[in-house]
Amino acid sequence: MRFARPATAAALAATLLLAACGTNDPEPAAVAPPASPHTGHSSSGSAPPASPLREGERFVEVGLKTPYTPAAPNGGTDEYRCFLVDPGLTEAAYLTGSRFQPQNAAIVHHAIFYRLSPEQATSAARVDAGTPGEGWTCFGDSGVEGQTAWVAHWAPGAGETLMPSGFGFTMPPGSKLVMQVHYNLLGSGDGGPGTDASGMQMRLSSATGLKPLETGLVMAPIELPCAPGETGALCDRDTAVADVGTRFGAESAETVKQLNQWCNGGAAPKSGDTQSCDQPIEQSGTVYMAAGHMHLLGRSIKVELNPGTAKAQTLLDVPQYNFDNQALVPLAKPIKVAKGDTVRVTCTHDATLRKQLPQLQRLPARYVVWGEGTSDEMCLGILVVGPQ
Repeated sequence: MRFARPATAAALAATLLLAACGTNDPEPAAVAPPASPHTGHSSSGSAPPASPLREGERFVEVGLKTPYTPAAPNGGTDEYRCFLVDPGLTEAAYLTGSRFQPQNAAIVHHAIFYRLSPEQATSAARVDAGTPGEGWTCFGDSGVEGQTAWVAHWAPGAGETLMPSGFGFTMPPGSKLVMQVHYNLLGSGDGGPGTDASGMQMRLSSATGLKPLETGLVMAPIELPCAPGETGALCDRDTAVADVGTRFGAESAETVKQLNQWCNGGAAPKSGDTQSCDQPIEQSGTVYMAAGHMHLLGRSIKVELNPGTAKAQTLLDVPQYNFDNQALVPLAKPIKVAKGDTVRVTCTHDATLRKQLPQLQRLPARYVVWGEGTSDEMCLGILVVGPQ
């Protein structure tokens, strides 16, 4: 399954691609994590032990060997840091599951693993060697030239993620991973954030005949005005967008513009609690798993296929979003999609939560747009898909 995107959306190219796997079951399936109260970023709890290995599988550990001390650049409260990790693959394998282990869960907001070709891994090693300390800063993507493949991720509430039996993400010989970690330093206090040495337990299969999976992402803009009674310079949209660019770079501010151009046809942004975006599919496939990602102001997220038509189906419905419950979950039954279909993601955010959550209470009020920071917002549907 591949989502179409405008040729001008260069900054979105890494996020809006993707492909394919299949069954013949066309029945609808809605999936939602259990409803729960909205909470803030949590540091409590540990993941349950890994499930038993399936035939042909083995575990491989990757991650930080030297602890890293995050530091938010440009006056912000977030750092995206990328680390090159090597699973030591000498022969072809499939990634059939993952279990991320956040060593300092109080500051780890999320983690994404991008597969690199051997050539990209060489390029990443040069970037790493030329950057002081462990890893390199990478707001928005892997910081590596060319298209990289999103093969695993973790967000609060996720334990071990298992791919459907018979499927996996291809891992060619010599391929390596970029481990992108988003560090949220809002609550680190006077003592600083401390260090982090997170890593992932990969579940690799050497079995032949597995079908390849890829990750598809569907995004919508954020145009959330300050809550009634809130005032301040950042309540002005232009000022808020400029602030995103200052904290995360010009490409982040450009993403705000491009999302509006793509999803709203370039019309003037329409501020409001709820935003959506339709994305045409340019390659057929089957959706097997889904998750939604927002930040601390998120209230609900929904991903639909062909909404408003006789073929309408729901891929994901989370009516009570909880930041601490973002696990990637299997659909009750896989859903086939075809070229020309439309996927819509709809998110509702609530600016009044800013006064309720300790991490946000001390921050100035702002007009919230799409941004990489914990105090900014996202509207992102994550779909695991495979060939038809």
